[in-house]
Amino acid sequence: MIITIITFIIVFGVLVLVHEYGHYFFAKRAGILVREFSIGMGPKIWWRQSGGTTYTIRILPLGGYVRLAGADDEDENEMRPGTPVTIQLNDKDEVVKINASQKTGLFHGIPLRMVDNDLTDGLWIKGYINGDEDQLVTYNVDHDALITERDGTVVQIAPKDVQFNSASLPARMMTNFAGPMNNFILSLVVFIILGFTLSGGVPTNSNVIGNVNHHSVAAQAGLVAGDRVTKVGHSQINNWADLSTAISARPGQKTAFTYKRNGRIHTTTIQPKAVKVNGQKVGQIGILEQTSTSFTDRINFGWQRFIQSGTLIFGVLGHMFTHGFSLNDLGGPVAIYAGTSEATSLGVNGVLNFLALLSINLGIVNLLPIPALDGGKLLLNIIEAIIRRPIPERAEGIVTMIGFLLLMILMILVTWNDIERYFIR
Repeated sequence: MIITIITFIIVFGVLVLVHEYGHYFFAKRAGILVREFSIGMGPKIWWRQSGGTTYTIRILPLGGYVRLAGADDEDENEMRPGTPVTIQLNDKDEVVKINASQKTGLFHGIPLRMVDNDLTDGLWIKGYINGDEDQLVTYNVDHDALITERDGTVVQIAPKDVQFNSASLPARMMTNFAGPMNNFILSLVVFIILGFTLSGGVPTNSNVIGNVNHHSVAAQAGLVAGDRVTKVGHSQINNWADLSTAISARPGQKTAFTYKRNGRIHTTTIQPKAVKVNGQKVGQIGILEQTSTSFTDRINFGWQRFIQSGTLIFGVLGHMFTHGFSLNDLGGPVAIYAGTSEATSLGVNGVLNFLALLSINLGIVNLLPIPALDGGKLLLNIIEAIIRRPIPERAEGIVTMIGFLLLMILMILVTWNDIERYFIR
């Protein structure tokens, strides 16, 4: 169980961090201020501020997040009139640090009971020094000033010019798309790595027999490794998928089998053995797929697995829309944990395969045009491009909030359904 928990934390963490790094990287390139990049969730245990971004490690080692100025962060105007703050000035009498937390000893500065502020456009803060209402002062705020938030997190303020909506539309679209894109890249890379960790080589998906089991139906029919199967019954065979499908569909049926050996065509009759798999009868003849250890085939294996996995996920989503929605079609953290347990039992290759599948799954699901997901944000970007004007922030905020609430409700339902599926029933 301990190994499963550690593996779950690593897998879940890698998925989220790779996703969030995509947003981080392209936001930085677009000139959008990334106020915080967090590893983990909950209370912070370490932080460092560099290049405008505060990097934090938090106590719960589950994923992470980025806070983009004007998009994913809290507004400084949580500092309501009357809020006591401490400010620090530079030699130009500009505010370079604002302590809005309850920790008064973070730095020596001027105690100020805040009356009003504008840390977005005008960059100023107004208040009473030491609470003395006879000393109302207004200070200019440095563009890159730091603010210590109520929970003690130190981040840079977010002037208008570095906020998300100040970037060009293509830059914002790329930033929104970058998270899922990184998940796709991770999935492809892990599938390729998996191709190189398979010591016996990778399946080539050709119509050539790699091995024949002793005393099997195929062995009795005279088939040997290296035979190229071209026809099963009336079905043309071009690859291993064709061959497997044709044999599986003929349990107990005498079937004409055409193959090539040393350039000559041979035909024999084979009766696949009927075997029950998942409650259904399928045909088997005792042959194994040809494998290869070449560099090119290992790379191609990773690419093919990536394409097949993506196609499968799109097929499942399509089935949900055409045949009705069921909670059993979805899985949350509990399902991921259950899958991690099974993958861990299969060793390193099992975990790598699981990570790659989850990553492409996360990327595709995040691109669904649902508010609060990256796909929903991209949809709003597309609408903005069509109408040629920004969508009102209030309207965008309401739509995103509704989408977020619906997602939270769905997550609760999915999580409870997963608990019942894996631990109660």
